[in-house]
Amino acid sequence: MKKHLVWFRNDLRTFDNPALSKACEDSEAKVFALFIATPKQWQTHHMSASQAAFIYDHLIQLQEALAKLGISFIYQQCDDFPDSIEFIKTICKTQAIDKVFYNNQYEFNERQRDTLLEEELLPHTLCEGFDGNLFFPPMTILNGQREMYKVFTPFSKAFVGKLLQTEQIIYPIPKKRHQTVAQQKLESFNYPLASYHNMKAGEKVAQERLISFCQEQVADYAITRDIPSLDNTSKLSAYLSVGSLSVRQCFQRLQLEHPLFWQNPKSGALCWLNELIWREFYHHLLIAYPRLSKNKPFIEWTDAINWNYDKKAFEQWKEGRTGFPIVDAAMRQLNQTGWMHNRLRMVTASFLVKDLLIDWRWGEQYFMSKLTDGNLAANNGGWQWAASTGTDAAPYFRIFNPTTQGERFDPEGKFIRQWLPELSQVPNKYIHTPQLWAEKAGQPLDYPLPIVLHKDAREKTLAAFTQAKTKAATK
Repeated sequence: MKKHLVWFRNDLRTFDNPALSKACEDSEAKVFALFIATPKQWQTHHMSASQAAFIYDHLIQLQEALAKLGISFIYQQCDDFPDSIEFIKTICKTQAIDKVFYNNQYEFNERQRDTLLEEELLPHTLCEGFDGNLFFPPMTILNGQREMYKVFTPFSKAFVGKLLQTEQIIYPIPKKRHQTVAQQKLESFNYPLASYHNMKAGEKVAQERLISFCQEQVADYAITRDIPSLDNTSKLSAYLSVGSLSVRQCFQRLQLEHPLFWQNPKSGALCWLNELIWREFYHHLLIAYPRLSKNKPFIEWTDAINWNYDKKAFEQWKEGRTGFPIVDAAMRQLNQTGWMHNRLRMVTASFLVKDLLIDWRWGEQYFMSKLTDGNLAANNGGWQWAASTGTDAAPYFRIFNPTTQGERFDPEGKFIRQWLPELSQVPNKYIHTPQLWAEKAGQPLDYPLPIVLHKDAREKTLAAFTQAKTKAATK
């Protein structure tokens, strides 16, 4: 009898899971499922306590779902990736596993781990990886020079062209197997756990949320997605990050609910698909440019920027005490819920880098340590975009004015008042400059003065970037 091992990582689902589906194709094979927690590795990668809890709760449901399919679930904690390799080698030897199936991960450490595992298991056990968490394998959407696109728009056009010509296969949940299931109690992770807000774990919940969003909210997405006081984003990013939902499921549901959305370039459905394409773009870049997984900027000359390593200012940014209401409200949302509205991720990142001139890597790491939807490709891509160090980044001379951003996207201060109750009495006219109101009205205000003057900070940032670019050009 053949024996197959499915190694679950960031693909905690039974539906549209090619690794699981392929492992179960042979109805006579005995199939085992495996998840390995690697707390020390997670710590190195700054995984948030809320994401760890989200993963753990998903595992409980995954174990139950697999048991109904007649598949035993093996759970193990190892310190790091090298230890996880040794554990898998032991399982493959003791259980005489013929083949290990998994869905590919694209970060540098993860790819090194998989390559080493494949080498060490040969010749007795084979490994097969699938691109189950993307639309297309990396390095299959290339420009005329057969290279990875460095700019999003041409990548997006090529991606859409391929998407329209390629059938997106959705893998069904495998049929129930007639094999004895061994139930194992899932011990809590040896890792800090924290509650995650406004979400429930599970593949079923993710699918329900997807259906609800596509039916009720996506039509207005292009108009309302930038307004943080409205609950009109998909809130699916955490499910995509742990893999309880796939991008192909998202696309299939979008087509089902809005079959003609391609005909309207301004449709909310197409706008949301564009966000999924950005996700794809950033994941493909990890393969094309491994340095992105190594704390390196895409634009190499930006590594010469003379950053301001002001720990006090960084703490004020982290705690939401900068004196800029939209920035502070967003940071408090992140700290209290493990999630931040996407528009505000750009605003807060721009403020840290362009107003405080603090190294973007500090912010990238802090976000990962707080986000329930933490994902290296998307988080790194977003931070490097905001910092003007990445591919397709905002030009360094375009700098968000945090006050103007607040006035534009939260004009009445609804979002600000939700997270900054100390500003509840400030009139709409002054909600983005509450210190002026306090001064004019002679009112005490339990809120800090701005920690920088935006105009002066902008000039310092432009000078720092210009100096670094000039230095690189003269080498």
